[in-house]
Amino acid sequence: MKTIHKFRVEAGKEPTTLNLKEGYRVVRCEYIVPHKAVYLWVEQPLNVGTPTVERQFRVALSGEPVPDRFDYLGTALDPFGPEAYHVFALPVGENDFRYTPAGDGASNDLFSSVGWQSSAMSS
Repeated sequence: MKTIHKFRVEAGKEPTTLNLKEGYRVVRCEYIVPHKAVYLWVEQPLNVGTPTVERQFRVALSGEPVPDRFDYLGTALDPFGPEAYHVFALPVGENDFRYTPAGDGASNDLFSSVGWQSSAMSS
């Protein structure tokens, strides 16, 4: 048997981490106006013996660059505003979103390294 659960995915620099059942499948993403947030609907097995996996998701606005290795899942539209929220899955095994540069003294913030601007996420 299987079921579908709803999860809130936070917009911002940090990805949202979800604990999902192995074999999960994202079936829908939507912007919920009263909550002013993006949600994912995820199909998951109901078998209690199914192992749990930790996965990370990131919301980006239109025009905001994301690394090539991120997998696009879908777009959630704000029906009363100009925003479109694009949901991406981080690669499996990429548990830490930050990285450490090779001693160049630069920021260890991955968003800074790829030129993402925090002003694009303000609302």
